[in-house]
Amino acid sequence: MPHRQQPQPTRSLLRIPLFRLLAINLAIGACAAALLVGGLLWLNPGHLRELIFADSSPGIALALLLASFLITFGSAAMGSAIMAQGRKEDSGKGGGHGSRLAVQEVAQCIRTQ
Repeated sequence: MPHRQQPQPTRSLLRIPLFRLLAINLAIGACAAALLVGGLLWLNPGHLRELIFADSSPGIALALLLASFLITFGSAAMGSAIMAQGRKEDSGKGGGHGSRLAVQEVAQCIRTQ
Protein backbone atom coordinates (compact mmCIF):
# COMPACT_ATOMS: atom_id res chain seq x y z
CA MET A 1 0.00 0.00 0.00
CA PRO A 2 1.59 3.34 -1.03
CA HIS A 3 2.24 5.89 1.65
CA ARG A 4 0.30 9.12 1.14
CA GLN A 5 1.84 12.31 2.37
CA GLN A 6 -0.28 14.52 4.52
CA PRO A 7 -0.78 17.94 2.94
CA GLN A 8 1.21 20.53 4.81
CA PRO A 9 -0.97 23.22 6.31
CA THR A 10 -0.46 26.54 4.63
CA ARG A 11 0.51 29.16 7.11
CA SER A 12 -1.96 32.01 7.07
CA LEU A 13 -0.45 35.47 6.96
CA LEU A 14 -2.65 36.59 9.83
CA ARG A 15 -1.01 34.00 12.09
CA ILE A 16 2.27 35.88 11.84
CA PRO A 17 2.22 38.41 14.72
CA LEU A 18 4.17 41.12 12.92
CA PHE A 19 1.99 40.94 9.81
CA ARG A 20 -1.16 40.95 11.95
CA LEU A 21 0.08 44.05 13.80
CA LEU A 22 0.76 45.83 10.53
CA ALA A 23 -2.57 44.80 8.98
CA ILE A 24 -4.57 46.00 11.99
CA ASN A 25 -2.79 49.34 12.04
CA LEU A 26 -3.16 49.73 8.27
CA ALA A 27 -6.91 49.25 8.73
CA ILE A 28 -6.92 51.89 11.48
CA GLY A 29 -5.07 54.29 9.19
CA ALA A 30 -7.49 53.54 6.34
CA CYS A 31 -10.47 54.33 8.58
CA ALA A 32 -8.84 57.59 9.64
CA ALA A 33 -8.19 58.46 5.98
CA ALA A 34 -11.79 57.73 4.99
CA LEU A 35 -13.10 59.81 7.89
CA LEU A 36 -10.82 62.70 6.98
CA VAL A 37 -11.83 62.69 3.31
CA GLY A 38 -15.49 62.50 4.34
CA GLY A 39 -14.96 65.36 6.77
CA LEU A 40 -13.24 67.45 4.13
CA LEU A 41 -16.11 66.90 1.73
CA TRP A 42 -18.67 67.66 4.43
CA LEU A 43 -16.97 70.83 5.73
CA ASN A 44 -16.06 72.01 2.21
CA PRO A 45 -13.00 74.14 3.15
CA GLY A 46 -12.02 76.52 0.36
CA HIS A 47 -14.91 75.16 -1.75
CA LEU A 48 -13.03 71.87 -2.19
CA ARG A 49 -16.19 69.77 -2.59
CA GLU A 50 -17.56 72.14 -5.22
CA LEU A 51 -14.26 72.10 -7.08
CA ILE A 52 -14.09 68.31 -7.11
CA PHE A 53 -17.68 67.73 -8.19
CA ALA A 54 -17.58 70.48 -10.84
CA ASP A 55 -14.98 68.46 -12.74
CA SER A 56 -16.02 66.15 -15.57
CA SER A 57 -14.58 63.11 -13.72
CA PRO A 58 -14.83 63.65 -9.95
CA GLY A 59 -14.15 59.97 -9.23
CA ILE A 60 -10.49 60.32 -10.22
CA ALA A 61 -9.99 63.32 -7.94
CA LEU A 62 -11.71 61.54 -5.04
CA ALA A 63 -9.69 58.36 -5.63
CA LEU A 64 -6.41 60.30 -5.68
CA LEU A 65 -7.35 62.23 -2.54
CA LEU A 66 -8.39 59.07 -0.70
CA ALA A 67 -5.33 57.10 -1.88
CA SER A 68 -2.92 59.82 -0.76
CA PHE A 69 -4.55 60.05 2.67
CA LEU A 70 -4.62 56.25 2.91
CA ILE A 71 -0.89 56.02 2.21
CA THR A 72 -0.12 58.81 4.68
CA PHE A 73 -2.27 57.67 7.60
CA GLY A 74 -1.73 53.96 7.00
CA SER A 75 2.05 54.45 7.01
CA ALA A 76 1.89 56.65 10.12
CA ALA A 77 -0.23 54.12 12.03
CA MET A 78 1.97 51.18 10.99
CA GLY A 79 5.18 53.07 11.81
CA SER A 80 3.97 54.17 15.23
CA ALA A 81 2.91 50.59 16.02
CA ILE A 82 6.37 49.27 15.12
CA MET A 83 8.13 52.00 17.10
CA ALA A 84 5.96 51.35 20.16
CA GLN A 85 6.91 47.66 20.27
CA GLY A 86 9.82 48.08 22.66
CA ARG A 87 8.09 50.47 25.00
CA LYS A 88 7.55 49.24 28.55
CA GLU A 89 4.59 50.28 30.68
CA ASP A 90 5.45 52.57 33.62
CA SER A 91 9.20 52.44 33.00
CA GLY A 92 9.70 56.00 34.25
CA LYS A 93 12.60 56.48 31.84
CA GLY A 94 12.84 58.87 28.96
CA GLY A 95 12.60 57.89 25.32
CA GLY A 96 15.02 55.70 23.43
CA HIS A 97 15.49 52.99 26.04
CA GLY A 98 13.40 50.31 24.36
CA SER A 99 14.75 50.45 20.82
CA ARG A 100 17.14 47.52 21.27
CA LEU A 101 14.29 45.39 22.63
CA ALA A 102 12.07 46.27 19.64
CA VAL A 103 14.79 45.36 17.15
CA GLN A 104 15.39 42.04 18.94
CA GLU A 105 11.66 41.21 18.93
CA VAL A 106 11.31 41.99 15.21
CA ALA A 107 14.42 39.96 14.43
CA GLN A 108 13.07 37.04 16.49
CA CYS A 109 9.73 37.25 14.68
CA ILE A 110 11.48 37.19 11.29
CA ARG A 111 13.66 34.23 12.31
CA THR A 112 10.64 32.15 13.36
CA GLN A 113 8.97 32.46 9.97
